[in-house]
Amino acid sequence: MITVSIDGTAGSGKSTTAKLVSKKLGFLYIDTGAMYRAATLLVIISGVDPNDEKSVVNIVQKSDIKLESEDGEIRVLLNKKDVTKEIRSPKVTRLVSLISSYHKVREFLVDLQRGMAENNSVVCEGRDIGTVVFPNANVKIYLDCSIEERAKRRLLDLKRANVTTNIEEVKQDIINRDRMDSEREFSPLKIPDGAEIIDTTNFTIKEQVEQVLDLVYSREGI
Repeated sequence: MITVSIDGTAGSGKSTTAKLVSKKLGFLYIDTGAMYRAATLLVIISGVDPNDEKSVVNIVQKSDIKLESEDGEIRVLLNKKDVTKEIRSPKVTRLVSLISSYHKVREFLVDLQRGMAENNSVVCEGRDIGTVVFPNANVKIYLDCSIEERAKRRLLDLKRANVTTNIEEVKQDIINRDRMDSEREFSPLKIPDGAEIIDTTNFTIKEQVEQVLDLVYSREGI
């Protein structure tokens, strides 16, 4: 089994790149960010105080969060309900770093993620994949990108999802997300040891995918 880890900052193209790379390789795609977003959505719709760590952990540990592939697309199921679109709302985006900073929330979801990779070659993306979830991944990649370009990409994604916002609001959300992800006590965002760093600022998605595939082919001889 082969594990490819893709870490990086919010809006650097991790999800799209990982999805296309996994499809090309025929590997299972694990979108860990979507899983944390599902947990965050659960907190919001349940009315739990997001600052009450104990209550958050309690409700998340009782949840059923799954990823399913349908016609090449990943569907996110929360307690058997499809929440693929709902987890991309600005409200979830603003809270997900806080919810994902809780140690026992991360432990719960990391166990789920590792379980998915037990019998499958996988492409897994997130913020602690090559450092915590799969520290022995066969290929480790770290994607980065300028704040301005990330904000443009995220705004375009939100418009496609019919979410109303503006570039400055999106940019501030990304800045806040970067700070919280990098400064959290457990599993902070950082470059994994041995990772190949790719700056995607001036790359198209096709170019990003080709770079990652080249690395996988050269390392694993696929």
